[in-house]
Amino acid sequence: MTAADIQKAILDILSDIAPDEDLSDLKADVPFRDQLELDSMDFLDIVMELRKRYRIQIPEEDYPELASMNSTVEYLEPLMKNVAG
Repeated sequence: MTAADIQKAILDILSDIAPDEDLSDLKADVPFRDQLELDSMDFLDIVMELRKRYRIQIPEEDYPELASMNSTVEYLEPLMKNVAG
């Protein structure tokens, strides 16, 4: 998957978890929690969806890497390079 594919995948997951949120104005460098009404359970749902959809295991100590779109894509790119989009 490319960075653009990963970004689209994250947007798909976010739209499933927070269907009432407007993701069109999402800023890539601002933490999701500062832009969206996500609680800790929503954040865990993101991690679980990544595991379910793409078989990506994310250790709890790496959760801070998933704070914003930019950091999430940067963290996931090497993990998902061989995943089919």
